[in-house]
Amino acid sequence: MNKLNATRLYACLCLLVMAVTTSYAQDNVIDEVVWVVGDEAILKSDVENERLNAQYEGRHFDGDPYCVIPEELAVQKLFLHQAEIDSVEVSEQQVIQDVEQRIAWLTEVIGSKERMEEQYNKTSTQIRETMRENVREGLMVQEMQKKIVGDIKLTPSEVRNYFNNLSQDSIPFIPTQVEVQIITREPKVKEEEIERVKKELRDFTERINKGETTFSTLARLYSEDPGSARMGGEYEKFQGRGELTPEFANVVFNLTDTKKISKVFQTEYGFHIAQLIEKRGDRIRYRHILIKPRIDEEEFDTEIHRLDTLANDIRKGKVTFDEAATWVSQDKKTRNNHGLLANPQSTTSRFEMQQLAGMVSQELAKVVENMQIGEISKPFRMVMVEGGKEVCAIVKLKNRIDGHKATISEDYQRLKEIVTQKRSEEKLQKWILEKQKKTYVRINPNWRKCEFKYPGWIK
Repeated sequence: MNKLNATRLYACLCLLVMAVTTSYAQDNVIDEVVWVVGDEAILKSDVENERLNAQYEGRHFDGDPYCVIPEELAVQKLFLHQAEIDSVEVSEQQVIQDVEQRIAWLTEVIGSKERMEEQYNKTSTQIRETMRENVREGLMVQEMQKKIVGDIKLTPSEVRNYFNNLSQDSIPFIPTQVEVQIITREPKVKEEEIERVKKELRDFTERINKGETTFSTLARLYSEDPGSARMGGEYEKFQGRGELTPEFANVVFNLTDTKKISKVFQTEYGFHIAQLIEKRGDRIRYRHILIKPRIDEEEFDTEIHRLDTLANDIRKGKVTFDEAATWVSQDKKTRNNHGLLANPQSTTSRFEMQQLAGMVSQELAKVVENMQIGEISKPFRMVMVEGGKEVCAIVKLKNRIDGHKATISEDYQRLKEIVTQKRSEEKLQKWILEKQKKTYVRINPNWRKCEFKYPGWIK
């Protein structure tokens, strides 16, 4: 699916789209409708905005961008229209998290918040709001595509047949992959810091109960949960117990009075207070405030020293990495598997370097990149992609599979993914062609001379 033009454009949108002020708007020139899809218009300024965004990102088009972009926008509108019909919903938490990540990325790339605002002629709040809608639509397109594709099941013979029918020039190249074992330690939080955080949350509760302020106001000002703070500590979507950590679910699902606030409670992310908004059967809406205890640098130094000693013991053969991971590591997902990281995308232990950075930790990927098989790293600090927690770690490079042309024996899982991708794209292509037939489309005569990917636009 990710190779489909519609999805590719939304990847750009999620990174950068935000209604850049164009020369059309700046010169107060009347905008021009270039396409109409259903009851949705595609404006010339929309196309120009996307062209500028693509230029900024370094994207190259297979053809005239003034032909490619409006067709991509039209395909998106087909998916969004169907998503509305099917009442497709996306997680507001995911929307907010994605927006904040993109804002942080933009700020870093452009140089500062002020320069970003100057470049886009908008305040950061305005940028966020525009980006938020674009991100939401992008996620809705993805969810709609998943629904259309459904569950594709392939037999080993189908994968083998696909591979055997490929020409030598068409055999996919598999980038370098690594298998990594890890041991992590979490620096200790001092008791006085824990008490400080608890007291702060208890004070919040007292202020709310006295009517001095509201839960939502305090959440916006103080909560350290980027996914909910800007929304006053709440998520728009009802959530089930399985979507929450057990510790969090145990508290919020026991709340019965919307006027009462929970006691201070702890999860792996920090300390919380929560308030019930509404219950519907086995699903719930709530708001919460998260405060993370601060960790002293000396505690990081302590764990770094401890891991340094452990790494030396492993190198000297006093203990194996497998044993140390089982008994010393605090990584819940790996310590019962000798510290071996699992790739959730491929359900194997192999990671491409980009995957390692995006799924686990950027710092981890940098360390592993230049390691030799069997080598034990020096201890280092890293921020986990999931949850944003900073930990100390040592790693062992268990295996490195250099980049190569795929073989059925070594790369069956990857080839299966490629065939699944191909089947998904075929399903989506077929759906788009059928949706075209049922959707009113009008294209400005000046924009009809294009060579379209999908021939059914002009009827």
